[in-house]
Parts: sequence; C-alpha cells; structure tokens
Amino acid sequence: MGKQKKARKYATMKRMLSLRDERLKEKDRLKPKKKEKKDPSALKEREVPQHPSCLFFQYNTQLGPPYHILVDTNFINFSIKAKLDLIQSMMDCLYAKCIPCITDCVMAEIEKLGQKYRVALRIAKDPRFERLPCAHKGTYADDCLVQRVTQHKCYIVATVDRDLKRRIRKIPGVPIMYISNHRYNIERMPDDYGAPRF
Repeated sequence: MGKQKKARKYATMKRMLSLRDERLKEKDRLKPKKKEKKDPSALKEREVPQHPSCLFFQYNTQLGPPYHILVDTNFINFSIKAKLDLIQSMMDCLYAKCIPCITDCVMAEIEKLGQKYRVALRIAKDPRFERLPCAHKGTYADDCLVQRVTQHKCYIVATVDRDLKRRIRKIPGVPIMYISNHRYNIERMPDDYGAPRF
C-alpha cells in the first residue's frame, strides 16, 4: 500500500478560543453583560404618529372644489389610448372645476420615455396644468407622489398603476382617480369594512 496523500485545505482559519472560554485567564475573559433593571416608576416614552387635523374620521375636510388632481405618467398615456380629454373628463367625473397638477418627477419621466410618447409630453405641457416643483433628489415619480400626498392631503391622485394605488390606499383621506369603461372614476373610500360596496 502506498502512502496516502493528504489534500491541503485552503482558506481555512486558525481555530481560536472564544473570549468566554474558561481556559483563558480571568483578566482576558469577556465579562458577561449585566442587564440594566428598568425603573418601574419612570415614565415610558413612545412615539405616536401625529394625525393630520384635516381628517374628520375618514372625511377629508381639505378636499373641495376646485379639485387639485396629481396626475401620474401612465394616467396620461391611458387617457390618450382611451381618447379622453383630461380636463373635460375630470370635470365630468367630479362635477366641479379641476386643476390637474404635474410634478417635476412625472414630467421628467414622460421626457425619458422618448419620441413614442410625444403626445403625452405635449398634453403635460398644457398651460392649464399646474406645475409643482420637486425639492428632493432622484426622479422616481411614485415616491414623489406618495411623499407629496402624505404631507398635503388636499390632492386627488390620478393613476392606473396597481402598486401606486396600493401604496396610496394606506394613506387615509386620499381618493384615487382611475380609468374604467372609457371614463374616469373615483375610488370610494371604505366607510364600513363590513358593509357591502356598490
């Protein structure tokens, strides 16, 4: 029988003693951490998110005519596909004056889409649309719209994007406008969770 070759192990670490090992001297050993006992008489502090004063239960008192509607990129594109005039269709839906608002992020997103969406860009540059400047970095429109709606609850959000709708539903008092059956609709806010929705 020949001598068996032993394969060398690469990248193996030297075995080291843990700092809690009993073979170490007392001064080198890691001391067990003592838990600080909390004083039961001390006041407990907790951070509770402050609710906006504009909400009266589910009712948003800041929403009223003329309605300011934050428009998303895909909402303009789907309106063009459905051959809907944005401002006229909004007024038909809400029976009041509507001011569509476009943030810088949404405008940048439409410009990035290129030549294919030039009609959407022309509609977005309409002087009847109100331009809202963005102070934050980056041009991700969904984050921008959610942040703006969380700060100021005076907007209706017009979008067809499922993920954005899901994010906005979590913010109380913000209605969503969407397109169905070649017209605009407003998503009703849930009054009672047990009652049937029509």
